[in-house]
Order: sequence, then structure tokens, then C-alpha cells
Amino acid sequence: MEYQKSGWPKRLLAGRSARIVVTMGMPALMCRWMFGAYGVRCFERSMLGFAGIKPIRASLYGLTFADDRKCARWVEGLRGYGVRGT
Repeated sequence: MEYQKSGWPKRLLAGRSARIVVTMGMPALMCRWMFGAYGVRCFERSMLGFAGIKPIRASLYGLTFADDRKCARWVEGLRGYGVRGT
């Protein structure tokens, strides 16, 4: 870890981006609305943001016991993110 003159650590991963993919048993909208996606926000701030990663995007997928067609659509969407690098 490198430090600046001010004593704060350098953000060694500045200029990089990240996408967080979260799967859960509850509906994703409920997680965002009722809980404010608290776990995702904490991870963004305390780990990725601290290292200098920006922008940080999150994809929440709820009801992971969905049927195969729905899961296949999710996987294709994630594959598209990887191809585009977003």
C-alpha cells in the first residue's frame, strides 16, 4: 500500500470500473426499496471506492429460483456486459 503526503492511502486502482452482480432469493426491487441495497452500497464504498474504482455499477437479480428461460436471459445480459466491458 502506498500513501500520499497527507497520510491517506493512494487509490491504486483509479481509472478502472466494476460491476457487482448480486443474486438473492427476495425480489430485487424489494431489496432496493425496503433495504436500500445496503450491502451493495457498503461494498461499493468500503472496498471498491476505497481502492479508487469508478464507476461502480450494480446488477441485482432477485428470485433466483426462477424458471430456466428467465435465468438464460439473465446470463445473456451478463454476457453482454462482459463483451461491452461495462
